[in-house]
Amino acid sequence: MSDKQSHTFEKPFVTEGGATIPDPTIAYQTWGDLNTERNNVILVCHALTGNTSADTWFEGLFGPNKALNPKEHFIICPNVLGSCYGSSGPTSINPKTEEPYRADFPNVTIRDIVRLQQQLLDELDISGIELVIGGSMGGMQALEWSVTDDRPQSAVLVGMGEKHRPWAIGISHTQRQAIYNDPNWNNGFYSEENPPKKGLALARMIAMNSYRHPSDFDKKFGRRLQDGQSQYEVESYLNYQGKKLIDRFDAVSYVRLTQAMDSHDIRRGRPRIQETLAALTIPIIVVGIDSDMLYPSKECKHLANLLPNGRYKEISSPHGHDAFLIEFGQLNSIVKSLQTELSEQSV
Repeated sequence: MSDKQSHTFEKPFVTEGGATIPDPTIAYQTWGDLNTERNNVILVCHALTGNTSADTWFEGLFGPNKALNPKEHFIICPNVLGSCYGSSGPTSINPKTEEPYRADFPNVTIRDIVRLQQQLLDELDISGIELVIGGSMGGMQALEWSVTDDRPQSAVLVGMGEKHRPWAIGISHTQRQAIYNDPNWNNGFYSEENPPKKGLALARMIAMNSYRHPSDFDKKFGRRLQDGQSQYEVESYLNYQGKKLIDRFDAVSYVRLTQAMDSHDIRRGRPRIQETLAALTIPIIVVGIDSDMLYPSKECKHLANLLPNGRYKEISSPHGHDAFLIEFGQLNSIVKSLQTELSEQSV
């Protein structure tokens, strides 16, 4: 059984950009129990449109003999700041207007997201984190955790690099332009009844093309037409993915979180980063995906080489970037090998 909760802080949260969010709230979900030392913790960081239900989207890593075992660990997955799944974000009520923030919700960075998570773990009196793990935007958070907090004892970062490169920023920009050009966008102050669904759906379709690999589409769809229709199967698939997202996600949240991903650069504003990284001696596995077009494996290898105790592992898959949510057998083996190593060292 998992436990869904949220916590609202009395102290306002100030973003890197200087904006103030009064009464910041963070939603989270937990599995398992804390030990007496309150350090048997695994922190799971979710990706762009993810939520706290890590046991659903990371299903293949949960359970007995798996990397995320609630019988052995206290597993926690917080919803990111700026999302629409319970944490403060564009759909939250702005106390100044008593209406949803919409575009008045400030820009946030990966570092802002992690700082609020750190406040949550402080509130829960968590003294140590055995492992912090995340893929894509989740990996960006896990890296920031490793750099800025002394609680993580190991980390697994999947499908991301030291910074968001121009290729990835360009794809994010294109997605945002799709949203901005929806007639219902209204500068981000759309009504509940008429959100920019077409723009958000198109943004998701653009993203889905970057999450997969051409050979995966060849095998999955070929040039087949949808039964009884004149459109290709791949067109039907992308339409379906777009519709599925608009039924569960908010457009300004999508904008703010893609902007947060663009902010990712472990060196940004850190003139003494070499000294910081030199002190980061915990074992960190950076996992690349051999077919990832969004975050090519060479970026993951480069990040692993920057870290004093970094190791590079690779998932072999035809599924592109999305492989971190598909190839659970390979990912589970990678994480378990790290856990076994740490367990043997502690004996």
